Amino acid sequence: MAELPRNLAANPLLSQWIKVRTDGTVEVRIGKVELGQGIVTALAQIAADELGVDLSAVRMVPAGPDSPDEGITAGSLSIMDSGAALRIAAANVRARFAAAAGREDFAYADLAASVDLDVPADPDLTVRTAGVFVGREVPRLDLPDKIFGRPRYIQDLRLPGQFFGRVVRPPSPGARLLSIDLGADAEPVVARLGRHGELGETRLVRDGSFLGVVGSDEAAVVRAAEIVRRAARWAEQELLPDEAELDKFLRSGPHETIAVADDGEQPPAGDRQLRATYSRPFLAHASIAPSCGIAVWTAPDRVEVWSHSQGIFPLGRAIAAALGIDAAGVRVQHAESAGCYGHNGADDAAFDAVLLARTVPGTPVQVLWSRQDELTWAPFGSAMTADVQATLSADGLLSSWTYDVYSQGHTARPGYAGVPGLLAARFLDHPAAYPAATDPPAAAGHGSSRNALPGYDLPRRRVTGHRLTSSPIRSSAMRALGAHLNVLAIESFMDEAAEAAGVDPLEFRLAHLSDPRARRVLRAAADAAGWAGPRPDGTGLGIGYARYKDRGAYCAVVAEVEAESDIRVRRLVVAVDVGRVVNPDGVRNQIEGGAIQSASWTLTERVRFDRRRITSDTWETYPILRFSQTPVVEVTIVDSGAEKSVGAGEAAQGPTAAAIANAVTAAVGIRVRDLPLTADAVLAAIEASD
Repeated sequence: MAELPRNLAANPLLSQWIKVRTDGTVEVRIGKVELGQGIVTALAQIAADELGVDLSAVRMVPAGPDSPDEGITAGSLSIMDSGAALRIAAANVRARFAAAAGREDFAYADLAASVDLDVPADPDLTVRTAGVFVGREVPRLDLPDKIFGRPRYIQDLRLPGQFFGRVVRPPSPGARLLSIDLGADAEPVVARLGRHGELGETRLVRDGSFLGVVGSDEAAVVRAAEIVRRAARWAEQELLPDEAELDKFLRSGPHETIAVADDGEQPPAGDRQLRATYSRPFLAHASIAPSCGIAVWTAPDRVEVWSHSQGIFPLGRAIAAALGIDAAGVRVQHAESAGCYGHNGADDAAFDAVLLARTVPGTPVQVLWSRQDELTWAPFGSAMTADVQATLSADGLLSSWTYDVYSQGHTARPGYAGVPGLLAARFLDHPAAYPAATDPPAAAGHGSSRNALPGYDLPRRRVTGHRLTSSPIRSSAMRALGAHLNVLAIESFMDEAAEAAGVDPLEFRLAHLSDPRARRVLRAAADAAGWAGPRPDGTGLGIGYARYKDRGAYCAVVAEVEAESDIRVRRLVVAVDVGRVVNPDGVRNQIEGGAIQSASWTLTERVRFDRRRITSDTWETYPILRFSQTPVVEVTIVDSGAEKSVGAGEAAQGPTAAAIANAVTAAVGIRVRDLPLTADAVLAAIEASD
């Protein structure tokens, strides 16, 4: 007997996934959420093909309390996991309707009232190998509202009688509230934070060092929050590390040691030794739309929540744990925001709304974060540093490989390490004590050590991760996790080794690579970019390659960089193999977006801080890549003939960073090993080499 896909095994009833209405429309419920990656459209294509209906008959229901619990939408797993589950569920539904009709040709509407779907899925049913919609570029279901500016995002949501809330954050991670000096206005209900009557009924909420304001008029609440901010007095501590010594901080420990690979052999004596160190700073999610959450308490132990969380069920359980109530009393409905691809402030904003709404039972409260909140209080992608050592044989091949990466953990999502993990809980009267971020296990692709194992045929490997188990800076999942730095380091070092061997970087990679799919994407990217052709002065081409998580999509990137007065990426040429393609346009969009985001991380982004506070709290102090700086991105989808689909969303980040770094070296003749690759960093490297 075959096994059900894991998400279907966890939610085996067909009615959890699919409901057929008497008008012939089919409601499809999934536990994965739309983040702008087009997953709802791709899954609708799978369902339509397997059910044998037109795509227009499929209604995709946003993830909510009645959806199957599919955990977190992350790791480029939605098509692999949710798609596989939905395909089998839809095949079961089709089979039950065909059996009820006594033939394969039937109308769903005619049998909708009589076919029972409250039954578990049968894993042995045959799915369709060909269909009408899978493999086609069908229009995205979520885009019309977004293009025409119709209310769709959680920030647009207005529930009957809705109030608005703002949280007054501490000035720094280690701060504790001492007092609020509002004079005569320091009452639980503050009707006059400004001139009499100016602000309407605005409630001040305090629980320990958690401060907030809630009221019916959003503008009044914003003004009141600013008055409270100015009136609050805090005790601060110098807890943060020295920004100029991140390498030392990351290596200082204490660490969890993660043994990724150890072939147990010593490097050959006499072979040429090579070594280098690479690093990146802390990175912010820098979501264009600040995080938002809505909550309403319908009973003392029951709260309804709307959130753009990537995991509505883990969030619900975390909220319940933080408040000490039954998890069944917290129901979370997903509402879209403007994308994130990682653990930003969505879950924290939802918990903020829950806390403020508790003071006005029965009234929905929407909490919107500020830009400063988003850039300083959402979890960061961890700073990382990696040491690479290798030996090069006389015939120009790598004869050993040693790799050590130092990082904070990459998972502090709600429920991590058995704790709620929600920001505001740290500042309540009975504050939560949260451990440092953890890492996903090896079976889920690691975190700090994600893609730390090179995808090449290398002998005598020793690869080790070192995760900090104590840190004052909050880190969590950011797109690709540790793969961004690890692939940058590996692929930069492959270029350095190729130079030492006197071999073209592409040919050097191919000499260490037997996987035909890997070789195919490398050659496809190089050919599309004109790797062997002439190059104008002041420009350089660089290449980067990885297979995401060592078992996902194959991706190769060639970057064309201009490096005269500044560093400018002119073009990114990407070749990707994602196995079976559901929607080619969706794959290209994901790869383009990932490449552009990686270019921004690689060229411009860095969280700034002093010993007390995060100081990069505006777009001026935390710049991201502007439209005028965005390179042309060309994507080639390589058809490997594989039937299994793998995700595209996180495949391009590491190879793009490496390709840019290698192209900068090709353009200026100097290697910069620490991100971001700014003009100042290049000049400093040139001066150091002189």
